Amino acid sequence: MDTKMPAVISTAQGLRDVELPVPTPGARDLLVRVHAVSVNPVDHKVRRGGGDKVLGWDAAGVVVAVGSEVSLFTPGDEVYYAGSIDRPGTNARLHLVDERIVGHKPRSLSFAAAAALPLTTITAWETLFDRFRLDAGSTGTLLVLGAAGGVGSMVIQLARALTGLRVVGSASRDESRTWALDLGAHDVVGHDDLPEGVDYIFSPNTGAPGLIERFARILRPGGAITAIDEPEGLDLLPLKAKSISFHWELMFTRPLFQTPDMIAQHELLDRVADLVDAGTIRSTLTTQLSPIDAATLTRAHEMVEGGHMVGKVVVAEPLQ
Repeated sequence: MDTKMPAVISTAQGLRDVELPVPTPGARDLLVRVHAVSVNPVDHKVRRGGGDKVLGWDAAGVVVAVGSEVSLFTPGDEVYYAGSIDRPGTNARLHLVDERIVGHKPRSLSFAAAAALPLTTITAWETLFDRFRLDAGSTGTLLVLGAAGGVGSMVIQLARALTGLRVVGSASRDESRTWALDLGAHDVVGHDDLPEGVDYIFSPNTGAPGLIERFARILRPGGAITAIDEPEGLDLLPLKAKSISFHWELMFTRPLFQTPDMIAQHELLDRVADLVDAGTIRSTLTTQLSPIDAATLTRAHEMVEGGHMVGKVVVAEPLQ
């Protein structure tokens, strides 16, 4: 195997093509030949933090080597995963990832279609089943804000497939409304026309002025909110009168802290792959670009940062 590989790093001057040493797998690591990556808002957040680093927290590819303690995968396996934010990202020809946060790629999907799924799937799954603690018998109404976004798209699909909830999405454009309804939302409302009497709220933009007060008004007593953003100075006191619970969701928590249940991300990705292959869940890929290089990734970043994406943008090697 070559000792160097192409990669894209983030610098103060923008994204740049470089050659980096091929990494060596640790005991639980897979070395993956990356065929496709997707771009998420976290890429922009990390890039703004400065420093030269490889971005990318979504990938689909093929295992080419494994560490000494790997038991879940063998070379040649097709995989998809989101990686961990405390390790180099996926915007490289070869990438190391702990096997416990990797899933077998859905057989029915291309690498590009599979790469659209991991980060948003894990976030949505953990929101529904770890934070809200829902199950197949759960009922009530779930309000999904930003329903046409990457995570909202997966929250809708998983809630419809695996719970008994009524799912209401919020969207502002006709394209977004149609997308959310096609994914299974029972209804779609405008961002300024949120319904009252809901039991659960998924929120990707919790810091908007007056939003916590609005949540307190429209949620039923004992309701719950899960947020994925990090607004400064958030005042949750308005939620107290109705005993509303507030949860944070960060899909990197398990790999960051090497939690005892870290393998849950492998298990949920495999479960979702089965749902995809059964036709129950679909990829949220809407835009595919190629090849994986600095120029193409820059274009993808600009699309995501524009704030009007429906679904996901993926950057893949040609013919993926």
